[in-house]
Amino acid sequence: MAGVEVEVQVAPEFAGVVVEKRLQAVAGIALQQEGAEGEVTLVITDDEGIQQLNRDFLGKDAPTDVLAFSAREDGGPFLTAPEAGGYLGDVIVSYPRAVVQAEEQGHPVEQELDLLIVHGLLHLLGYDHASEEEKALMWSRQEMILDCPQFPADSQ
Repeated sequence: MAGVEVEVQVAPEFAGVVVEKRLQAVAGIALQQEGAEGEVTLVITDDEGIQQLNRDFLGKDAPTDVLAFSAREDGGPFLTAPEAGGYLGDVIVSYPRAVVQAEEQGHPVEQELDLLIVHGLLHLLGYDHASEEEKALMWSRQEMILDCPQFPADSQ
């Protein structure tokens, strides 16, 4: 997609079950739906990897399903280098958490990964869910993106 570049990094233990092209398509559609351009990195890792990032950068020593580190956020854990240009940031997803949450919700793990990627990207674009109003807006945008006709089917 013009104006959008998505790099996907998958931990070796999940390389056989995660389809990188699907994640790139999901991210591209989400950014397109939001009228955003730029570069993002999607990282699929395990609970230990995401827990370490959560502890080191957010002070929460526990695994989580998704983290988003914006390259444009003031006061965040990272400084934006001038050469970063259109770099939006990183979205990190715990594959084991996605599997558990998919089972709990009764849908395919691909659908859960889609949701987590879109959720993380919306955070990179400035959405949040700290208040009920923010949450309502963010959840509405997530639903709109996940329901758009260009979105990949649930099967790999």
